[in-house]
Amino acid sequence: MTSYDLIIVGGGPAGLTASIYASRAGLKVLVAENTLYGGQMRLTETVQNYPGFPEVTGAELSEALHRQAGRQGAQFISATVKLVSPSEGGFTVETSEAAYRAGTVAAASGTFHKNLACRGADEFIGRGVSFCALCDGGFVRDEVVAAVGGGNSALEEADYLTRYATKVYVVHRRDEFRADKALQDRARANPKIEFLLSSEIEAIEGGDIVERILVKDKKTGQVEPYSVGGVFMFVGNSPNAEYLPPGVETAEGGWIKTDARLMTSVPGLFAAGDVRDTDLRQIVTAAADGARVGVNAAKFLEEEGR
Repeated sequence: MTSYDLIIVGGGPAGLTASIYASRAGLKVLVAENTLYGGQMRLTETVQNYPGFPEVTGAELSEALHRQAGRQGAQFISATVKLVSPSEGGFTVETSEAAYRAGTVAAASGTFHKNLACRGADEFIGRGVSFCALCDGGFVRDEVVAAVGGGNSALEEADYLTRYATKVYVVHRRDEFRADKALQDRARANPKIEFLLSSEIEAIEGGDIVERILVKDKKTGQVEPYSVGGVFMFVGNSPNAEYLPPGVETAEGGWIKTDARLMTSVPGLFAAGDVRDTDLRQIVTAAADGARVGVNAAKFLEEEGR
């Protein structure tokens, strides 16, 4: 069984930055990622709030971080981590490809998208229900679509969808958005976007693909049908942490609690980025978490003599 000083679960900005700092500290590092490096950052069309880059695509930033981590000596595998188990002197990390030994582990596995609980939401996934405008926007060219949610992602993706769609309904259950004011202003200035506020989707209907949504006005109770060719969900995320061992302390919703060093309640097991219990989930905060984890993992191994 191959051994590493640090195994990082997840190759997004938190995991890649952790690998850079840990490798520079002299650790033997393995990064396990089951999709494309960069995580959700890679699926962001335009990043405008990362320091030093007035505007950069998520794919460009992902590739730059990946290359930099590789140059520092980090190793990479394409695999799903199934279980992390404490063992003598560290951890056993079981993946879809093989099992490994690690002196320390960093959970940097991010989140997965939530779906609506309405009728048809699960049934039409992949047939008109999507969680990624960048991935699936091209499939709704010249269609009318709906984007659901009120945060930054919802308004960013709705704006992006107008490159393809003739109209985008933004369906939000509240009167006000949680999104940054700059994003709200941009969305409101876009003539292709129409807002359905204080509203919620009661059903998604169609044949082989999505054809319409039934939208309820929460103030009047009236339900109206809207013809759409796609529904894009941006209604929140849940932590991707099912692989962690029992005993890891979590907050409400399953977000991982950490101490000042970003170590969890299990000694030697760290957490960084969006999977962590934190008040802000951005690329820059994920990268900052990764830097702290890389440094603190090296300090922990030195302290423990591993």
